Amino acid sequence: MHSPTRVSDGEFIAMIAALMALVALAINMILPAYADMTDHFKLNTQTQVGLAVSLLYAGLAVGQVSFGVLSDMTGRKPAMNAGLGIFIFGTVISWSAPTFPMLIVGQIVQGVGLGAPRVVTLAIVRDRYEGPRMARVMSFIMVVFAFVPIISPYIGQTIVAYLGWRTVFAVFAAGGVGSCIWFTIRLPESRPVSARSPFTWAGTLQNLGIVLTNKSAVVNAAALGVVSGAFIASLNLSQQILQFQYELGTRYPFYFALMSLSLAAASFINGKAVIGIGMQRLVLFGLTGMCSLSLALVTMIVVSQTDPALPILISYLMAMMFCFGILVSNLNALAMRSLGAAAGTGAALVGALTTFVSVPLAIFVGNAYQGSILPLSGAYGLFSLMALCLVVIVGKERKGVA
Repeated sequence: MHSPTRVSDGEFIAMIAALMALVALAINMILPAYADMTDHFKLNTQTQVGLAVSLLYAGLAVGQVSFGVLSDMTGRKPAMNAGLGIFIFGTVISWSAPTFPMLIVGQIVQGVGLGAPRVVTLAIVRDRYEGPRMARVMSFIMVVFAFVPIISPYIGQTIVAYLGWRTVFAVFAAGGVGSCIWFTIRLPESRPVSARSPFTWAGTLQNLGIVLTNKSAVVNAAALGVVSGAFIASLNLSQQILQFQYELGTRYPFYFALMSLSLAAASFINGKAVIGIGMQRLVLFGLTGMCSLSLALVTMIVVSQTDPALPILISYLMAMMFCFGILVSNLNALAMRSLGAAAGTGAALVGALTTFVSVPLAIFVGNAYQGSILPLSGAYGLFSLMALCLVVIVGKERKGVA
């Protein structure tokens, strides 16, 4: 493996986390602006804004495939810089959008550009590490990454209150420019010229075939996509549930940050534990915990005919964040474990499959919300059970082959 040594592991983790955080930033910082955007565009409900922001994921799926394949052919740095440029262009469209449909266009363009930091970062990590070591590094990246949801609603709320919702997109653009400069100056190219595949349809199809016929990669990516559907839905619904249903008002960012801390804690613990315990066992732990706790909450809601008290809800959502923090690093590493020769294309298809599975599920759950958290808790329970079945099946087949 080509192993650049110019940057320390600490700077590498911080840089990759910053690039990955652009995706979370583009979703979470805009949450406090939903009400103002709804009023500005004269929409019926804030759910319409949430669904528009969700369309960012549609662009993200397209961008992941495009930039992942491109990074195998041209190198990681050209693909990353192209994606960041498109993301910045999308923020300009969203910032200047005169109508709601134009805002949707801006969100989709942003998503296409974000495909590069979402997927090329994964390929860069795979260039340097593999297996449990990759899961360990991804966990520490997620620790840094997890602080974005903690602070971004506070930043977004302050920006919206004093400067207006459009300024949020200017902050996104500044983040894109800063990350691009840091990445370009400091990180060496991790895809050597000798390993690059020139663009031919035959070569592209060959790389795609390598990934698509790798059952472990496809199944683990699908499992991550299923549980991500509930996770994305909880992000999109968090303001409606906490700020309005539970009437937290301006205290909403604090509770959102509290939940996000559990995601950071899970990532840190996973980074320490994965070498000794193993990725597969940690995935089983995360999915079993998510499923059993959700079943308990659904039963409580059905029996009592009412939603839980706020402390119970926050504890539950923190537990879901913790379980997801355990799952995301390990399922990504399991999916990428045997895709080193085509890491860019592999990361692209793993990311795209995760997105294509998760976004429709998240939109379905969002539409099912009618003032009760039952659809969300039910989704966490059902989706984690589905993912558990997938992981158990592919795990047994892998042992059988071994």
